[in-house]
Amino acid sequence: MLDSIKIKLQHLLPKQGLTRLAGWGADKRAATLTHWVIKAFARFYNVDMKEAQNPDLKSYATFNEFFVRPLRDGARPVVSGLDMLCLPADGAVSQLGAITDGKLFQAKGHFYSLEALLAGNYLLAEQFKDGQFATIYLAPRDYHRVHMPCDGVLCEMIYVPGDLFSVNPLTAANVPNLFARNERVICVFDTEFGPMVQILVGATIVGSIETVWAGCVTPPREGIIKRWTYPAAGLEGAIALEKGQEMGRFKLGSTVINLFAANQTRFMPNLKNGTVTRMGEPFAEALRTPATATVEPVVVEPVVIEPVVAEPAVGEPVAAEAPVTKETPAGVATAEPQAPKDY
Repeated sequence: MLDSIKIKLQHLLPKQGLTRLAGWGADKRAATLTHWVIKAFARFYNVDMKEAQNPDLKSYATFNEFFVRPLRDGARPVVSGLDMLCLPADGAVSQLGAITDGKLFQAKGHFYSLEALLAGNYLLAEQFKDGQFATIYLAPRDYHRVHMPCDGVLCEMIYVPGDLFSVNPLTAANVPNLFARNERVICVFDTEFGPMVQILVGATIVGSIETVWAGCVTPPREGIIKRWTYPAAGLEGAIALEKGQEMGRFKLGSTVINLFAANQTRFMPNLKNGTVTRMGEPFAEALRTPATATVEPVVVEPVVIEPVVAEPAVGEPVAAEAPVTKETPAGVATAEPQAPKDY
């Protein structure tokens, strides 16, 4: 009964207005009032301030400063290895698995379209046909900076306006097409194992979504799709980010969705619905096609078949068969596979 009321309120409340109000308040310097709100929030959600670069709650001038607090050095070690991807955020796995028939699993029997998630960009959606996806939910107590799961060069960023439903597990289980309906920032990267997308999904009370290269992407909320493209690797102005490097942040809220192309990655077997995540821990392994082994040509000695000679008639010449040589073709030579290197 209570859950039903919460879902109905999601549809009835003025989510845009509440979000603007929350964003305005979170940026205000209200001295004692701000410190009281931060202290109450940290206590209610059991925020671990020992991990923060600055653990003193009174040192934060605004609620947003506290909410996007950086962590101390070494708090989130990043998994090493060229073929290992790291988790992009603290939170919990909402869902992960295969993209089947162009659809992603949301929760409780709900699926949503990959093309709708990517704002109707069918060409981009085609690159992730039969690929893999992972959805990570960031709870209020979590660290709210989002990092790169692998090295990548930014190709484009797309801002998609939309609803601002809450993205908690209850809403995900009861609001169809949730992630394809909500506001989101789609970031497309080129990586060593194909295209990779990282999507920052907005939600109720999420005052702002930011990226390290563009700053604040939303607000303002102008109700139109915006698209930015960036130079390719090696060109002037290219934006290259390393595995574990910060790429964006939420000021309150929300959810991160990753998309990987088919046959390029394999998620860690311990990850499943509800698994707690910590940025930097193992996320997936890149599946690289091994180079074809070099086949040495086999040399076969000619085999001479002795002719069978019938007794000739008197005065008739003897005919002998020519020797037959069997040959085996040389194999296909390829380059030796590269040895992986650690970061």
